[in-house]
Amino acid sequence: MKWYYVIISVLALGIGLSASIMRESGYQVGDYATDFSLESVNGEMVSLADYEEAKGFIVVFTCNTCPYAKMYEQRIIKLHKAYAEQGYPVVAINPNCPERSPGDSMSEMQNRSKNKNYPFAYLQDKSQETSRTYGATNTPQVYLLNKEEKGKLKIAYIGTIDNNYKDATKADVHYVQDAVDALIAGEKIPQTKTKAIGCTIKWKMT
Repeated sequence: MKWYYVIISVLALGIGLSASIMRESGYQVGDYATDFSLESVNGEMVSLADYEEAKGFIVVFTCNTCPYAKMYEQRIIKLHKAYAEQGYPVVAINPNCPERSPGDSMSEMQNRSKNKNYPFAYLQDKSQETSRTYGATNTPQVYLLNKEEKGKLKIAYIGTIDNNYKDATKADVHYVQDAVDALIAGEKIPQTKTKAIGCTIKWKMT
C-alpha cells in the first residue's frame, strides 16, 4: 500500500512541475524579445527592425474571431493612434491556426483590416513560432516592448489592455496606457503584469 502512495505522489509532483513549466514558458517581464518576420495583410514581410525610429512596440496578439478581441478592437486602434507618433506603434499578430479557425485566414484578416481601417501592421503568425516564443495564450494579449541600447527590446509589460473588457467607458485602470505613459516619462511602470482576458489561441493540431 505504501508503494501505491509513493507512485501517486511522484505522478502528482510530475504533473505539478509540468504545469509550472507551461505557465512559465515564453517571455517574462524583464526578458529581451527577439525579432520576427511575419507576413502582413499587405503581403509584405514585417519585422520590428523595420521601425528604425521606434522607441518600443505595443505587440498585441489578437484575431478576427474572438469576441474579446472584437470588444477591444477600437481600443487597440486608439492605442496606436495615441502612441505611434510618440514612438510606440501597435504591431498586431494573429496567432490562430486558420485550419482550426477559418475566420482567421489571411483573406479574412485582409477583409477585417480593410473594413475596420486598421492603422497598424496586422500580421499572421502562420507557423505560430512567434506566438510560442512570446508565450502568448490568449487573444487579445499585450506585450509592451521598450527599446534599449543597441536596439535590444526589453519586455516591460504583459497582459490585458484595461480592467473592463465589456465597456471601455467603464474601465478605470488602463494598464497598457499607464505602462506606455510611464516609459515615455522615464518612470516606473505601476503594474507590469496582469492576466490576459480573452479566447485561448487556436493551436495547430499535432
